[in-house]
Amino acid sequence: MWLFSRKGASGFSASSTAEEVTQGIDGTGLTRASSGIGTETARVLALRGVHVVMAVKNMTAGREVKDTIAKRNPNAKIDAMELDLSSLASVRKFAADFISSGLPLNILMYNSLSAYGQSKLANVLHAKDLARRLKEDEVAITANSLHPGAIATNLFRHSNLINGIVGLVGKYVIKNVEQGAATICYVALHPQITGKTGLYFADSNVAETSLQANDNALARKLWDFTFTLINNCPNNT
Repeated sequence: MWLFSRKGASGFSASSTAEEVTQGIDGTGLTRASSGIGTETARVLALRGVHVVMAVKNMTAGREVKDTIAKRNPNAKIDAMELDLSSLASVRKFAADFISSGLPLNILMYNSLSAYGQSKLANVLHAKDLARRLKEDEVAITANSLHPGAIATNLFRHSNLINGIVGLVGKYVIKNVEQGAATICYVALHPQITGKTGLYFADSNVAETSLQANDNALARKLWDFTFTLINNCPNNT
C-alpha cells in the first residue's frame, strides 16, 4: 500500500513502516507494557529486543498473539497479563502483578477506541497535562500522544460502505497495519524522541493539534474531573 506523502523533519512519512522507523535501534533491556496497540506494534518492538507485556482483557486472544509472534521470532520476549480497564479493581491487580514480576517499566502505551473522537482528544489533553506535572515535579519521565493514522483493519468489517470506500481510495489515504504501527514504534524507541515531552505525533513526526487539544485549562479540568471520578467510584470497582 502506498500513500501520497513526503518525509517530514524526522526523515519519515505516512508511508513509513514500523520496521523502517526502528531500523538499527536496540531496545534490549527495555520493558513495555501496553493496552490496545495491536499485534504489529508488539511484534516490531519485540523484534528490536524490547520485553513486551501485553495488557489484555481476553487472555485467550492474548496468548494467541504471543504464540504467533514467538513462532516468527523465537527470541521474542513477550508476555500477556490480564487487564480490564473498565474495572479499577482489575487495574490495581494488574499493577500489583506487574510490580511483583520485578520487571522495570520503561515504556507505557495506552489506546482507547471507544467514543473515538472524544477519547483521542482526552488522550492528547491527558498526555499534555501529565507532561506538565512531571516536568514541574522534576521527574525524568516523558509523556506524549500520537495518532497512528487511518488504518485498514478489521474495524471496518461490518460496514460495506466503508469497505467500498477503502477499496476505491484506500491506497491513497489509508495505511496498512505495518504503516499504522510506525508512529507508535517511532515514539516508543527512536532516539530523536529522547527528552521530548508534551508533544503530539502523526506520521512519525511532531504534528500540530487542534485548538481544543492545546487548551491547558481544559487539560487541567479533565485531569481534575478524572481524579474526582475515580475517587468517587463505588468501592473503586
